[in-house]
Amino acid sequence: MNKYEDLKIWQKAMDLVELIYELMKDMPADEIYGLTSQIKRCSISIPSNIAEGAGRNSNKQFAHFLSIANGSTTELETQILLVQRLKSCSEHKIKPILDICIEVKKMNFSLQRSLNKE
Repeated sequence: MNKYEDLKIWQKAMDLVELIYELMKDMPADEIYGLTSQIKRCSISIPSNIAEGAGRNSNKQFAHFLSIANGSTTELETQILLVQRLKSCSEHKIKPILDICIEVKKMNFSLQRSLNKE
């Protein structure tokens, strides 16, 4: 079992959730039960799946949950790109989120690769 709080990918994913919640404050009120809610749930899924995988009994299971987290990261990117296209938030607030998504995906692939070697 890995101590998930020590994983840099988990820490970065938690930073991403904080940025998402801050960004969602700027979203139109009519989106609170639509896109805003979906984006928040999606972002929370990323560190949650990393933590759940770290708590599993095998590297294979951990890699599986990292794969799910990667899917959530890609889903989040898509939703943020939609926010950008809808001009619901300024681009200077969106870019750092997209940059962290890319960073989390790179970290995820590296961690999955290392787990598959063991």
